[in-house]
Amino acid sequence: MQAILPHKIRKAREAAHLNQGAFARAVGLSSEYISLLEAGKRTPSMATLEKIAGFLNRDLSYFFQEKPAPPDPFALLFRAEAVDEKTRAELQRFRRYCDDYVRLENLTGRRLETAPFYSGLSPERMADEERRRLGLGDEPIRDVFALLETNGCRLYRMPLPEDSKVSGVFLYLEQKEAAFALINSGGSPGRQVFHAAHEYCHYLKDRFDGPVIDGPDVFIDEYASLYHPREPFAQAFAARFLMPPGKIKEIIEKDFRASRLAYDHVLYLKRYFGVGASAMLRTLRTMSLVSAAQYDEFVRIDPGSREKDLFGRASGEDPVAGGPGTAPGGEGEERIEAGAASGTAGPPARIKRKPVPSDRYRMLQKEAIRKIARDRELRKAVQGTLPT
Repeated sequence: MQAILPHKIRKAREAAHLNQGAFARAVGLSSEYISLLEAGKRTPSMATLEKIAGFLNRDLSYFFQEKPAPPDPFALLFRAEAVDEKTRAELQRFRRYCDDYVRLENLTGRRLETAPFYSGLSPERMADEERRRLGLGDEPIRDVFALLETNGCRLYRMPLPEDSKVSGVFLYLEQKEAAFALINSGGSPGRQVFHAAHEYCHYLKDRFDGPVIDGPDVFIDEYASLYHPREPFAQAFAARFLMPPGKIKEIIEKDFRASRLAYDHVLYLKRYFGVGASAMLRTLRTMSLVSAAQYDEFVRIDPGSREKDLFGRASGEDPVAGGPGTAPGGEGEERIEAGAASGTAGPPARIKRKPVPSDRYRMLQKEAIRKIARDRELRKAVQGTLPT
């Protein structure tokens, strides 16, 4: 009971989309008590457990039954048809990263709380609810990678083979209660932002459905509908989550004051929301703010060169040419991809990049090193006090 009960209570609470405070109020307990209960530091009385079970619409037996261990998501991932030998070798590095990340969290005592689990909502409603939960309003997300990490979706950006059928991966290690997303760092900065939001949708909605493998075509609207319904859902969520329609309209009405959007307006909005030009154009087309003819015209323009002419440099590019943040080709990769979707250009060019551990992972590394050093010094000091 001691090992199972806290886990079952937390799982049932999360399935009801309640944080600890709201759950505590609903069952007439303090949030501190719920926190201790889920941490295994308190044991509820039978009356309290019956109250919790009644509110969560669960039978009492639910809290005491162990379920079989879930299959290893990496084993399922490596057996997937889309994973060839070269990609499998790269994904082994992702597996080591996940293992090391969980180990660092355990060593430092800094585990992340899992975000609520969503079901039964449209992608647009779900994006609006999540922005409201996070207190984002309609403002742009300045660092989507950090935002996802602090909300329990750990990230690793790593280049994948150019001919790989894998462009992104989401998996949930249920036994370790840790979620991970792999983003292909071969894409432009704007594309990586959109891919991150796409994987975040899988985290919020599909985390218990086994590993999710996203191929390159999943991120192209013309092809997304050919995949599992969760893929166009995640595309719609990512667009709404990153580019709230209300804010787009506000900028156009208050700042542009133009009856017809020009390409420079598109670039300004793209930079404002931190996304790629093709993602911005697709959203504007969906909102009927650019016509089909405008979309066909704009999608053929290289945004990188025009953006540099207009703003001095492309977004996502380091101010110092050739610096560590420079994205060779800028957003041109997205222009090529959009053309490929309509049959006007060849396959997209890839940007060569190195693996990028998250900022939080790096911080945990430093904390773990300091903790180990402190423990070593403490052991030496204690040993010095012992009689010989």
